[in-house]
Amino acid sequence: MLFRRRQPETRLQRLRGALWPRRSWRRSLRYMQKRVLRLRATPHAIAAGVAAGVFATFTPFLGFHFILAFAIAYCIAGNMAAAALGCLAGNPLTFPLVWASTYEVGRAILRAEVPDGSAPPGLERALTHLDIASIWEPYLKPMLVGSIPLGLGFAGLTYALVRFGAASFQASRARRAHERTAARTRPVAVRTPSDVRS
Repeated sequence: MLFRRRQPETRLQRLRGALWPRRSWRRSLRYMQKRVLRLRATPHAIAAGVAAGVFATFTPFLGFHFILAFAIAYCIAGNMAAAALGCLAGNPLTFPLVWASTYEVGRAILRAEVPDGSAPPGLERALTHLDIASIWEPYLKPMLVGSIPLGLGFAGLTYALVRFGAASFQASRARRAHERTAARTRPVAVRTPSDVRS
């Protein structure tokens, strides 16, 4: 098969690649920035899509972030590819911070009592049998309530930054294309034999 590795990656190498970039964080972030800015859409569509993905990342519906981001992006005329890229804000490094912050903010808003630190009885059975009702009140409800203000705040900030960046990038690209076109169509001075003699 074309472009296949000579030596297949081990499970440990794949896990490391999923948690930590192969090159560097700076290069990976620069790559993602280029991917977002080069999307063929209006600055609003790009920014709205990325913001939808960021907002979806703050919700506790793990596994449904892409679907939620696509639905939100559709409602606010955002770009679907940008929404998928925005969901990458949620990763194994950021999820612990996101979950802890949404839980604490939601608990403060609801004025909920803090659980004693132990898992609710039957948590394993509830997760195995998808019995959400038993973990809704102590954990999921505060996380969902806390995700709304935090998600909206970060999505708004993301929208402003991405829209400014996309508009600047597209204006710069259009200016360069205009300069190239003008350079190609510029008349070339033709030398006649009389010019050569003089």
